[in-house]
Amino acid sequence: MKKYFIFIIVSIILIIKPNYTFAIEPDVFIQSTVNRAADTLGGNYTKDERIEKLKDIARETVDIEGISLYSLGAYRKTISNEQLVRYKKVFKKYFLKSFSSRLAEYTNPEIDVYSKKKINKNYTIVSSKLVATETRPEVKIDWRVYTKNPDNLLIRDLIIEGLSLARTQKEEFTSIINSNDGNVEALIKNLTEFSKK
Repeated sequence: MKKYFIFIIVSIILIIKPNYTFAIEPDVFIQSTVNRAADTLGGNYTKDERIEKLKDIARETVDIEGISLYSLGAYRKTISNEQLVRYKKVFKKYFLKSFSSRLAEYTNPEIDVYSKKKINKNYTIVSSKLVATETRPEVKIDWRVYTKNPDNLLIRDLIIEGLSLARTQKEEFTSIINSNDGNVEALIKNLTEFSKK
């Protein structure tokens, strides 16, 4: 799971979605999102205040439940209903804590959106780049935006320099379960312990 935490640091765009009352194009949605994210991270807030703001807005912006189910991989078909309820609950805590605590360290990230590609009626890939500075290189970031409901766009995945964060997380979760003889409880325990730190 450590590798995923490293990638999560780059995920500064899983943060803010404006309260739109009309349909908006995915690329405009992403650019508006990252602009407001930069304002939040560069604002006059304490680290704890940033963390809470990031958590609140992430709940509105990211399809956390969808990501949680995808991350289970094949085990999604075998997990019991009772385990699934507990898993989704602790995954949400884990997800919010893992990125918000790290993103709060960043200030004024600059991300430029430059293209979009509609995959089907449910998904559009929006391409962008994290602008290089003296201390970091340019980073290509593609966003998988769930567009089934055009009035409520949601982020389902980030592809950082060709590497899918959702897929990376699924592989790590699967590894944890496999190394514990297919026991999903091991993953639930792992996420619970992380969330309590």
